[in-house]
Amino acid sequence: MSDKPCCQYKSPDGHQCQEIDMGSGLCFWHDAKFDKSGLELTHKLERYAKRGGLLQGLELKRANLEGLNLVKFGDHNGYDLSYSNFYRANLKGAHLFNNTFSEASLMKADLREANLHCCHLEKANLLGIKLDNTRIDNLYLGDKLLQEQQASVALKEKRIDDANDLFLQSEEIYRSLRKGAEQQGLFEMAGKYTYQELRMRHQQYPKNSQRRLVSSFINLLCGYGEKPENVIRFSLTMIIVCAILYFLFGVTYEEQILQLDSANSLGENISALLNSFYFSVVTFTTLGYGDITPIGVSRFIAAIEAFTGSFSLALFVVVFVKRMTR
Repeated sequence: MSDKPCCQYKSPDGHQCQEIDMGSGLCFWHDAKFDKSGLELTHKLERYAKRGGLLQGLELKRANLEGLNLVKFGDHNGYDLSYSNFYRANLKGAHLFNNTFSEASLMKADLREANLHCCHLEKANLLGIKLDNTRIDNLYLGDKLLQEQQASVALKEKRIDDANDLFLQSEEIYRSLRKGAEQQGLFEMAGKYTYQELRMRHQQYPKNSQRRLVSSFINLLCGYGEKPENVIRFSLTMIIVCAILYFLFGVTYEEQILQLDSANSLGENISALLNSFYFSVVTFTTLGYGDITPIGVSRFIAAIEAFTGSFSLALFVVVFVKRMTR
């Protein structure tokens, strides 16, 4: 057993490094002060990983790790590189299948032609990553990006400029992921990242501004063209609201007014309500049978519903076909 002191690095998870202290209290892998710029560490890191070295908290800023193979065969968990610093590291063509990079920094790392299939990147800094021809299917990013979480905190603390900058960074990250997914033919994933990209852009608009209100409406209506289910929800809500309004303001059927009336029996009011729903559906879908006609204010409501219905049905077809043809 060596008498030399061990590295003092201890990860937030409680894992202690057992490598030899280089004199700074840390080993070669965990010493951030040791400049690794351009050092070819691919094979050295592979050997270190295979002999069970602690891969959490690695300091590999600007290191040359091109072609790195860190695939842990026979283990469903893969290698854990959480809390590591790969700032501007060259990871071109690296095989990193199923590894964990939680709370790590991959900022401006070169991951072109790399394999990130099934990697866990919760709270990782992904700003400026290069993903040309990178395999990114089944990535797990967590509920929110690191910058997204930081932006939410900044908003709560009324640091609006900081929040906007962090939302802008989040938008850039989602854009990079979207382009990477499109290159790999992962169009469903690309649609998800497109939605998040536009959502981050929405967060940067000034509160109560026209652009923010329009953006909110488009998101509510169709999820920026990525969510046909939003169109369905909007349509059903429109039909229900208009039906209630017809019930309150009245429509006519065979010269009889169908309207809420305290003088009518419960059965008659329920019948009027059901007929109002029927008229609302017919109006929204622009079928226009003509058996029931609006009166008074109901005419204005029917005009708005008919216009909205024709627009919504066309929008649903466009969004649905877009989703299904991916």
